[in-house]
Amino acid sequence: MSEEKKNQPGSRFAKWLNQDQDVLERQMIASQTRKPDSEAELEEEWRRQRYLEDKQEEEAIARRLETLNEKNVPLVGRGIYLAGCFLICVAMIVLLLYTVTNLPGFGGEIDPIQNEVPKRYIEQGLQETGAVNIVTGMILDYRAFDTLGESTVLFAAVMVVLFLLRLDPESARYSTLARSIREEPHADTFYEPKHDAILQHTAKVLTPVAFLLGIYVILNGHLSPGGGFSGGAIVGAGLVLHVTAFGFRDIRRFFTYKTYQRTVVIALLTYAISKTYSFYTGANGIPSAIPLGTPGAILSSGLILLLNICVGLIVTCTVYVLYAVFRKGEV
Repeated sequence: MSEEKKNQPGSRFAKWLNQDQDVLERQMIASQTRKPDSEAELEEEWRRQRYLEDKQEEEAIARRLETLNEKNVPLVGRGIYLAGCFLICVAMIVLLLYTVTNLPGFGGEIDPIQNEVPKRYIEQGLQETGAVNIVTGMILDYRAFDTLGESTVLFAAVMVVLFLLRLDPESARYSTLARSIREEPHADTFYEPKHDAILQHTAKVLTPVAFLLGIYVILNGHLSPGGGFSGGAIVGAGLVLHVTAFGFRDIRRFFTYKTYQRTVVIALLTYAISKTYSFYTGANGIPSAIPLGTPGAILSSGLILLLNICVGLIVTCTVYVLYAVFRKGEV
């Protein structure tokens, strides 16, 4: 009789309400407590445990930081700190305002920029550089050494970001928590568009346009407004649009980490070697063997066209790699 009462619907429902007979809960507990069989399950279990340990460690660090922040600071020390910050800000504002009020008038004779340097750029720039665009002639000829430094800084900045943020699942130097973000639902691919027809069809139209416009701006930088920096940014934006629409797996068919390394290194070396030749000939008064060409023609202005291409490649790779690393952790 007692067994029949236990099996009655009302009795089972009462046990379910009291959480004495929750089948789903028992199955979940059993799946977590049973020993894994295959190597894949063992690895998954180890990864899950490491993830939980890392998460608990992060929470403990956050609690310690919160405790340190909640410690009472003496009112006198806080007042001195706030007063010091206020005085520094006021001093900086007064100094900047004083400097602005004492600047020479725009176009005035005593203006520091009114000297022989800009006059030389304007009056003899076309003759000496062969570039119709005076700005490009100044950046990639008169001040090409500065531009080489800027391109090197871009390369160094990207490499530092890669060293700090790039994820490598095969390397033991990175934590399990970093590797776990590759897995759903933490993986970036989990949030990528899955066959978004509108986005992909739009990208198919706009990406080639961005590439063509960027290449045009790079190749015509010595003839019209533009150049390697602006054209490279446009091409890089085209790569970002493509990877947003089709995902990282698709773009790796033609752009990988090795592609970035080889492209940037070759571009920097080509730039450095080209300008070393120009520096050597100019410093020793030796005529350059590279003709300036006819001003206004696409193949003119000596080495400026080649340097624009090198800068454009560097900026293109920089824009895409920074986007890829900050979004996904890899290239």
